[in-house]
Amino acid sequence: MSPRLIPVMQCLFTCPAAGKVSTRMIAGQSLGLSERPFSPVSKRLALGTVQFGLPYGIANTRGQMGQEEAAAVLRVAAAAGIDTLDTAVSYGESEAVLGRIGVSGWKVISKLPGLGANSDPQSWVSEAVSASLGRVGIPQFHGLLLHRPKDLFGPAGSALLEAIGYVKAQGLTAKVGVSVYRPEELESVWRVFRPDLVQFPLSILDRRFITSGWLSRLAAEGVETHARSVFLQGLLLMDSGRRPPTFRRWQPLWRRWEDWLVGAGIGPLRACLGFALAHSELDRVLVGVDGLTQLEELLSGVDGRPIDPPDDLVSEDPDLLNPSNWNRS
Repeated sequence: MSPRLIPVMQCLFTCPAAGKVSTRMIAGQSLGLSERPFSPVSKRLALGTVQFGLPYGIANTRGQMGQEEAAAVLRVAAAAGIDTLDTAVSYGESEAVLGRIGVSGWKVISKLPGLGANSDPQSWVSEAVSASLGRVGIPQFHGLLLHRPKDLFGPAGSALLEAIGYVKAQGLTAKVGVSVYRPEELESVWRVFRPDLVQFPLSILDRRFITSGWLSRLAAEGVETHARSVFLQGLLLMDSGRRPPTFRRWQPLWRRWEDWLVGAGIGPLRACLGFALAHSELDRVLVGVDGLTQLEELLSGVDGRPIDPPDDLVSEDPDLLNPSNWNRS
């Protein structure tokens, strides 16, 4: 056997040489990942794992990732210096898949779903966190986020705050925080709760958390910041002919985007990553992949060079920026 063709079990569960990826095998097939060094900037990436548990993403044509490939993705990501994983109770089998693979050396972020109408916050949070930790197979989360922070303003809001504070005091999570969509949402949260970690959308088209001053403010306050949706669920990586018909109403924006890429002589993946990673206030830039090939493409797009797109290449349209609105657009 060629020294570069590694048996599947060895491929999935032993560590490669630091900073390099070699050819992988899954179920007897070479995955052909080239041996190459990675940019140190890749350490600021965090890996989203929703695709481990669901067929997620408007650009996803492969469906849910298999467990063997998911394990190999984690191994390659670790070799590139990535140390943070993002999951959630609502991500299907994601937590369970992570637990079966084994992620004890990772910083894991998970998110609680919305609080049920008749739930007791203390018992609900404790039971949900214990169950999640059990599925993932670790004693502590790095971060526990509220997936629906508007629960903080309901009748059980104060009790919910106490509950998440209690699981932090117990050592079940190092940090607590929120996942938000809009600066106005974070403004409301800030009045009642100072989170340790905030996750929010940020992309070349969506600069609301930059222009509102929230990114700089969070960094100044010592809050850990994670940006998601840097590719707008893949829309910014698609050729114009592949975008679903529902997005044709923004055709002038797509043309502006594509014309700028051509004029600047850069590809969309490097543009998206370079823009996000240029903001040193961001602790992590969250990315998701549908498999190993896509992971290598993504890592190849991280070269440490900042990207400064035109100021007018933006949108404030919530129908475009918030994926939950896409089916209603």
